[in-house]
Amino acid sequence: MGVEIMGRGRVVTTRPAPAPHRGRRGKRGAGGWAVLALVAGVGLLMLFPFWIAVINAFKPAQDYIANGPVSLPAELDFSALADFWSGVDFNRKLLNSAVISGSVALIAVTLSLLSAFAIGIGRIRGRVWILALFMLAFTIPQEALVYPLFVLTRDLGLYDTMTGVIIILAVLQSAFGTYMLSSVLGAFPPEVLEAARLDGASRFQVLRLVVLPLTRPTMAVLVTFFFIWTWNDFFLPLVLLPSADNQTLSVALGALSGQYTSDPTALAAASLAGILPALVFFLLFQRTLMRGVNLGAVK
Repeated sequence: MGVEIMGRGRVVTTRPAPAPHRGRRGKRGAGGWAVLALVAGVGLLMLFPFWIAVINAFKPAQDYIANGPVSLPAELDFSALADFWSGVDFNRKLLNSAVISGSVALIAVTLSLLSAFAIGIGRIRGRVWILALFMLAFTIPQEALVYPLFVLTRDLGLYDTMTGVIIILAVLQSAFGTYMLSSVLGAFPPEVLEAARLDGASRFQVLRLVVLPLTRPTMAVLVTFFFIWTWNDFFLPLVLLPSADNQTLSVALGALSGQYTSDPTALAAASLAGILPALVFFLLFQRTLMRGVNLGAVK
């Protein structure tokens, strides 16, 4: 029924809004099931190496030789994990990796934000060419840069120091962060920036009070990526950190396997110990990562 409302000599009839149609959910077609099966298969393939590392990390060497790598352990044996933990000074390597990865992530994001603010909002001259240069920078392989970086760190007294590796990796990864944030800040609403300037805000205040809160989800995504990339980096720490006291966890894992010697259970235990910290970090920041990705997709 409608409701009649008298107003200024005329009658206005209002009708209740029609209820939304709740039809049955359409059946999944053959193509949908095929895509679901493909995604499930790819997910299982990605989880299979982790599963192999888990079951072999706690398997005795005799059990591994007798039953192979795919079988479940007949009994739990923590000796391989304990030997790796004490043999490579795992606590020290874990601390080195955490310090380097965390420092690189924070410094690289800060450099990316400052550079992207100048390029995307400051509208400096040659903006397109600068972005092309940054894009070229993060496509250069590390193998092409290792000798110049080795000479540079040696001459500056930063060779075999975590400070040198942090500076190099932060600068290298900030190229990708600058390119990504510049595209976000390039589409920043100019009305918001103009209103802030009319209120008397300086450039630093615009960056701190306007740009930073709105780009925080994107920066959280970059922090997560930079941390995991640095944690898994092997080549530059191998070359620039030769001493055992400064080595990262990835370099310590690579030293366990040689041309003539290999212990599969020890390698599985070492792989599991190296994977778990990065996995825990990813799970802690998963919600922040997905929120930033979804926000970037909506924008």
